[in-house]
Amino acid sequence: MTIQSEPGGSRLDPGLDAIMSERRQLINLAYRLLGSLAEAEDVVQETYARWYTLSREEQDAIVSPGAWLTRVASRICLNVLSSARVRRETYVGEWIPEPLPEPTEWATGRSEDLGADPADRVTLDESVNMAFLVVLEAMTPAERVAFILHDVFRYSFAEVAETVGRTPAACRQLASSARRRVRSAQAPATPASRQAQVVRDFKQAWEAKDIDALIGLLDPNVVAIADGGGVVGAMLHPVEGAERIVRYLVDLKSRQLDHTFLERTVNGQPGLVAHQHGAITTVYAFDIAGDRIKRIWAVRNPHKLRPWTAGSPR
Repeated sequence: MTIQSEPGGSRLDPGLDAIMSERRQLINLAYRLLGSLAEAEDVVQETYARWYTLSREEQDAIVSPGAWLTRVASRICLNVLSSARVRRETYVGEWIPEPLPEPTEWATGRSEDLGADPADRVTLDESVNMAFLVVLEAMTPAERVAFILHDVFRYSFAEVAETVGRTPAACRQLASSARRRVRSAQAPATPASRQAQVVRDFKQAWEAKDIDALIGLLDPNVVAIADGGGVVGAMLHPVEGAERIVRYLVDLKSRQLDHTFLERTVNGQPGLVAHQHGAITTVYAFDIAGDRIKRIWAVRNPHKLRPWTAGSPR
C-alpha cells in the first residue's frame, strides 16, 4: 500500500506549502519505522530543521523536496533504530510500541498537543496493527527501513539504496528477509467484526471474573506482555499459557475494582482501554486468530498514552 501525503501549509509561499504538505507523510513513515509517535515527531522536527539550514539556492536545487525530506527522515530513523537496541537494554520491563487511537478519538485532545493536529495523525491500516509492529521490532534496522520504504511506501530499491547506503540488490534482499519474517508471524486474517466480538466477550468475561469463559477465549499458548516502563506497576516479563494468564487477570480485576473497561480501536483493530476515575490507565491490544486470542499487549507507560490522554486533566 502507499501512504499519500496531504496538501496544506501557507498559501503565501508555494514552496513552503509543498514542504509542509509532506508532514503527514513523514509522521506516518517515522511512526512505522520507530513504533513511537513521540520519537516520530522528534524525527520530523529534526528533518525540517535540516531543510531550513540549507541556503535558498540549495533548496531550489533539490528537484523533489518531498523525496529529499523522506530520505533525510529515513536516515535519521535508521540512526535512531541503531541506538534503540542499546537504550532498550536499560528499559524497565518489556518494550511495546506506542498504541494509537482512532483519529476521531485523539481529535478531542487539546490544541497545543501534537496529537491533536490532523497533520500528525497516523493513517491506521494493516501496517500499524500491533502484531505487525512487534514483528518489525525483531528486524535489523536496515531490514526495517528497506521493508517499510519499499513494501509500504512503494519506493524503488534504487531510492531505498540511497537511504540505507547499500546497493539496490542488497536492499532487495533486506526487504525479502523482512517479508519472510512478517509472513511467518502472520496468522490467518480474522474479520474485524469477529475480532470485535471476541474482544467484547473477553471484556465481559473479565468483568464477571468468569474463569471458564476466559480460558475458552484464549489460545492455550497465549502470551501476555505489559509495558509500564518503570513508571507505573506492570509485570516485568511475559506471562505464557491460558491458565496462568486467567489467574493473573482475575486477580488483577479483584485488586482494581474501580477500573472500568471500554471497547476502543487500537492501531486500527478492536481493543480495550482501562479507565480509573475517568482517566485512561492502560491500553490493551490483541492478536486474534479465529475465535482465540493469541497475544495480549497491555501498555501502561503513561508516556506512551499521550494521544489517548491529551484531553484529560494532568
